[in-house]
Parts: sequence; structure tokens; C-alpha cells
Amino acid sequence: MIDLYYWPTPNGHKITIFLEETGIAYTLKPVNINTGEQFAPAFLAISPNNRIPAIVDHAPADGGAPLSLFESGAILEYLGEKTKALLPMEFRARWSCLKWLYWQVGGLGPMAGQNHHFGRYAPEKIDYAIDRYVRETGRLYAVLDRELREREFIAGDYSIADIASYPWVLPERQGQDIEEFPNLKRWKVAIGARPAVVRAYAIAKAMGAGPVALDDEARRILFGQGKDTVR
Repeated sequence: MIDLYYWPTPNGHKITIFLEETGIAYTLKPVNINTGEQFAPAFLAISPNNRIPAIVDHAPADGGAPLSLFESGAILEYLGEKTKALLPMEFRARWSCLKWLYWQVGGLGPMAGQNHHFGRYAPEKIDYAIDRYVRETGRLYAVLDRELREREFIAGDYSIADIASYPWVLPERQGQDIEEFPNLKRWKVAIGARPAVVRAYAIAKAMGAGPVALDDEARRILFGQGKDTVR
């Protein structure tokens, strides 16, 4: 029913977690972002921003032609709507979930991504940039830690808000001491133990591939694109 265009990145993990949690039938279609497969015309027809993940739903709710979607937040919201799972339908609970989903895609993901870039991938170490994004990642961890004082999961019940944030909380890579965030630590351990999450990460491991830029050519493909790439 669902084709998932995927590579084992935090955003990719979001969708495998959701699909494993709900048991939707899907076909995994790897897109090796280190070798430039994200620029293939067939993939660009599905994901014009040349990023994974993307999906094609061969049985959309309107009964029409297959529907393609890109952007992990949009995909999670769409799949939640489609399955009526992991996205509350009650008015206030729904918006509580969605505001944290958008918080992740607009805040935690981009800031942690810059943390990864300047701390691990940049060809030169820029102290200001590293400090800026490590600090901001820590601030966002603290926001989640505070939110989790009074509840087990981010928006109350386990939902796409948790699925979106979980792959991006990587303290060992992000210059954070998880012991400073006890509520976040408890949450991360609990989600990591869920059978569907274990299965999702096993899929990534079985591929024998990772998102890391290993050489100059991979760095050029991942980080050297500009307007001329699109034109």
C-alpha cells in the first residue's frame, strides 16, 4: 500500500517507526543519499526537494491515483489521518499533538542537524557555530524535559509528536549530558524499548549503511548543493 523512500537518518527513522507501530503494509525503497540517488529524476518526481523520506500511497482515501508526499512532518500527519492512529482525533488533544510535531520539524530537527554538521561534518571547526548549536540543542532538550515532568509522553498519550522527536534526541552526538534531563532520559528509554521502535532501527542496521558522509565526494553530494543543482 505504501512505498517508503528511505535512508537511515533521523527523519527516515520517524516513518519506519510509525509504519512498524501501526502495521501498515509498506515497501522499503532505499535512496542512498551518500551517492546522489536523491537526485534521480524518478525520485525528484516524488520528492522535488531531493530529500528523504518520501512516500507514495497507492490507496489514498479519495480513491484516486497514487499520492506522493515528502517532508517527514507532513507524512506523519497524513499517515495519522489515514490510520486514525497515533494522532488524536479529539479537538484539543489533536492540536496539542500537532503543535509539538511542528515544534520538532521547525526547531529540534533543524537545530540538532546544525549541531551535527558543525560538530562532525564541517571541514573546519568553527567554535562559535559549534557553541551556538550545542547550546540551542540543550535549550530544546530542557523544553522537552520540562514538558515531560507531568506526563509520560510529549502530548499526553504516545503519538506522532513522540515519534518525530525521538530520533533527534542523540545526546552522545549532540554535546549533551542526558543525566541533566531526567524526564527526557526516562522518555527516551521507554520509547527505545518499544517493539516497533526496535524493529525500525533493526531495519536500518540490516541495510548495513549509515547517513554519515565518509569521503569528500559524499560531503560534496550532501553539503555542496546550491541553486544550480535545482536549475
